[in-house]
Amino acid sequence: MQNATLWRALLGVEKTVVEDIEFDEDEQLLVAHVRARKRARGRCGRCQRRSPAYARGEGRRRWRALDLGTVQVMLEADAPRVSCPEHGPTVATVPWARHGAGHTRVFDEQVAWLATQCSKSAVTELMRIAWRTVGAIITRVWADVEAIHDRFAGLRRLGIDEISYKRGHRYLTVVVDHDTGRLVWAAPGRDKATLEKFFDALGEDRCAQITHVSADGADWISAVVAERCPNAVRCADPFHIVRWATDALDEVRRQAWNEARGAVTQRRAGRASGQAKALKHARYALWKNPENLTGRQQAKLAWVAKIDPRLHRAYLLKEGLRLVFQLPHDEAAEALESWIGWARRCRISAFVDLQRRIVKHKASILAAIEHGLKIRLITRVAFGFRSPEALIALAMLNLGGHRPVLPGRS
Repeated sequence: MQNATLWRALLGVEKTVVEDIEFDEDEQLLVAHVRARKRARGRCGRCQRRSPAYARGEGRRRWRALDLGTVQVMLEADAPRVSCPEHGPTVATVPWARHGAGHTRVFDEQVAWLATQCSKSAVTELMRIAWRTVGAIITRVWADVEAIHDRFAGLRRLGIDEISYKRGHRYLTVVVDHDTGRLVWAAPGRDKATLEKFFDALGEDRCAQITHVSADGADWISAVVAERCPNAVRCADPFHIVRWATDALDEVRRQAWNEARGAVTQRRAGRASGQAKALKHARYALWKNPENLTGRQQAKLAWVAKIDPRLHRAYLLKEGLRLVFQLPHDEAAEALESWIGWARRCRISAFVDLQRRIVKHKASILAAIEHGLKIRLITRVAFGFRSPEALIALAMLNLGGHRPVLPGRS
């Protein structure tokens, strides 16, 4: 094998001539002097169109390449400018790096893969770059991925959510595809104008093909979906599923209250007193999460468990369903299946009906759980990015169905 061929393989470059190799022993830095092959020269860095020469540029430039062992590597080459008919004077393209980047393509690809697999500290320590540099790299990589894939192809069932990503009420609006489990779109903001941008990008024809949309109860989401997807069926997300359970629990409490005051057996029930009055005032103890109960409400709940086991069982069913949505996706799927079996056998009509509704929407519910957990995890990992665009790029690379691969792998 010739030395030039070997060096091209080690440096991870194509359509490139390796002119010389220098090694600075004091700095532990290897500098490869390179140039693009003739057919790859003289093209606009933005659109790749062949363009006439404009100027020699500002001299030699350097690009950071992947380390060779423990030694840092730089590529050095001229950076002439060309006169593009569309973009005007601009730096000519080079085959080893993206336009405007200070790192080679293989360096970008390895950083993007690490960012989807490792912790923040692992990426920055291994690659010897700042976390903000990681944000710039994954933004470039995602832009290339997005340019060659149609994110909106085949969309039928959507999930819409809002995710807090930074202190000071900073939010992202995110859209997921329930059928494939992909994150298909995200943008900073949580209002009608933000969501309108998604449907504008989707287009009128594809909006008409949407059959189901799951979201929370925000009025701005409901208004936009009703206007842009009038044929779509609205589905509830996990937050609303728990609210269904709370409504079912309240129905059981009202039944117990009516029985206690004689409204079921008597033609004209008397005023609530004694046990009936106590049941009426147990509403908030039954509604609230256990960790938020006051001492008095905890005592009320213990009294319900002793006096009305059926109502207490309904309370446990509500809490069991709420806890399902706090589990990781794999555990949540198994726990939800167990809860459905429990509710089916509980002999409480309100919860028997509820489990039928949950079975109907189970796939969408589990998809919402999966993406809600993953996106929130990514927002924690991405804290420190200068802009939400880097966070969105990281989320899309993780969940958009086109995860990066390591250089040299298929």
